[in-house]
Amino acid sequence: MAGWYYLVAQLPSIPQAPAPLPITSGAFEELCSRFFDPGSLAVLRGISLEPPAHPAPTGSFVVDSWNGMENSLRFALAQVRAQKLKRDFSAGAVQIHPEAAQAARTAAAMDNPLGAERFLNDFRSDFISRITPVDIFSTEAVYAYFLRLKLAERARKFNDEAGMASYRILYDQILGDAK
Repeated sequence: MAGWYYLVAQLPSIPQAPAPLPITSGAFEELCSRFFDPGSLAVLRGISLEPPAHPAPTGSFVVDSWNGMENSLRFALAQVRAQKLKRDFSAGAVQIHPEAAQAARTAAAMDNPLGAERFLNDFRSDFISRITPVDIFSTEAVYAYFLRLKLAERARKFNDEAGMASYRILYDQILGDAK
């Protein structure tokens, strides 16, 4: 318990964007490597905002819940996008969670892609909050913190100007290919 206290006590709060983050995910991993046993550290290092389509169970409630909901959301988004394009899409044996399906429909209905991404980030952040244990001195709480940190790093990469420039390049390429 004392080791967890020193780890958790060092963790800075994650400010809302656009404020800079006080710690990077790499620095956080390094910090955790001083406290975690090899198995817990392997789970931490396996945490991704883009989990595999069919991830193996990790033994962590937080990580397994995240992987399940994120995959459900990604399949729901693919399904909604395919419907918009009048194409077939099957999620196979993956059960799409009703919350994920609703979030995907809401995001797909938005006119602004950046607004849709921000909406999806808020959905993901709310989900992480719901699966975070009350006991802040637990391994599960540290995993949830890491997910929040990774999500915050991703959100800070959103940029109106860079997004519009990228869009214009892709749009010009598509028009060039169509000629």
